[in-house]
Amino acid sequence: MVTMAVAEAPVPLTALSRWYLYAIHGYFCEVMFTAAWEFVVNCNWKFPGVTSVWALFIYGTCILIVERMYLKLRGRCPVLLRCIIYTLWTYLWEFGTGLLLRQFNACPWDYSEFRYNFMGLITAEYAVPWFCASFIVERLVIRKTLRLRFHEGPEDGWSNHRSDAGGGRGVGENLGAGRRRERSRGMDNSANGYLKAE
Repeated sequence: MVTMAVAEAPVPLTALSRWYLYAIHGYFCEVMFTAAWEFVVNCNWKFPGVTSVWALFIYGTCILIVERMYLKLRGRCPVLLRCIIYTLWTYLWEFGTGLLLRQFNACPWDYSEFRYNFMGLITAEYAVPWFCASFIVERLVIRKTLRLRFHEGPEDGWSNHRSDAGGGRGVGENLGAGRRRERSRGMDNSANGYLKAE
């Protein structure tokens, strides 16, 4: 007698999983922002984006707390007011983490060259970028991340899916075909040819 396994209901991502996604998002955005800044200010076509490993902790934790704020405030105040609150929190968090890291000579940013900076740790010139970033984080990052679910299923998550063209092939055949397609596209090659900017 063959018994069918009953799939468990999908469960929300854990706080640690969401923190990881937020950390990667912030890290990526900082690299892209600094690359764009370097191009606009110095017309550098190499687009050398920079950041620090500390940014993973800083952004991951900051956005996770913004997520909590969003869940508390979404039914109580409009989105523009929420983004102002997020921006104020971002300034407070940036100042606090920067001040802490500075005690160990580890703060990776310095706004001393900006006119409206405070202790070189925060600057008013970034108010609009932080506000826009807060809006994007709430509308695109946090809301989408909260909809993600873990699903207890096959190991690779695709083994029970059939191809669109007919679906009669077995699991092994589907996986083998996928690997053959990857090799034909050169995906086994590990060389990337990236020239690191000094």
